[in-house]
Amino acid sequence: MERQLALELVSTVRHDGDGGVADDLATAEEAARWIRERADLLLGQGAAGEFTADEELRDRVVALRQAVRALFALAVSPAPPSRADADRLISAEQALDRLNSAAAAEPVAPQLVWPRGAPPGVRALSTEGDPRVRIIAALARAAIDFLAGPERERLRACTAPRCVRYFVKGHGRQEWCKPACGNRARVARHYQRTRTGADGEPDPDRRRRTTRPAVPGSPP
Repeated sequence: MERQLALELVSTVRHDGDGGVADDLATAEEAARWIRERADLLLGQGAAGEFTADEELRDRVVALRQAVRALFALAVSPAPPSRADADRLISAEQALDRLNSAAAAEPVAPQLVWPRGAPPGVRALSTEGDPRVRIIAALARAAIDFLAGPERERLRACTAPRCVRYFVKGHGRQEWCKPACGNRARVARHYQRTRTGADGEPDPDRRRRTTRPAVPGSPP
């Protein structure tokens, strides 16, 4: 299955399992770990090594994530965006400028490759020596490819209680990012239905179900 770096980047903001939101890039050490796990895609094969990230690189990755999340919110509109940052999204103009500037920071030239017995292909050759620039540019290009591609039309924000993820809809009836979210949403809906009737009044059936049986000989 093809990796989606853009989705992986926005998913570093996630539900923490306790009613709040966690950030997988909260520190430079966590950012370095996240980058090392994707080093082959961001820096090239075998580039992980002992890569470390400083606070400046972490800030740049987080700023890019903010731009991509704003554009994801635009992509799912008029449906609501992720609840994690719906009230503090930067403007689409700011997000586009930030994303395009990041992608343009690395000079890349297309190179034709043609292995013997295989069809020709294209690879990008970078002349940038600073790995920080290469990382940010690679993440930005991944986001551009995603947002300009066909999967943008299937992008959704999960509406399950407490979930803040974006996901790509895999089939026509998919409403949530994963089965656990679907189960949680159905439980929440069932609970809401049992609390109120169709007209918004307390459900009389619920009262009958929860009323304790009378003790023989007691007053009604």
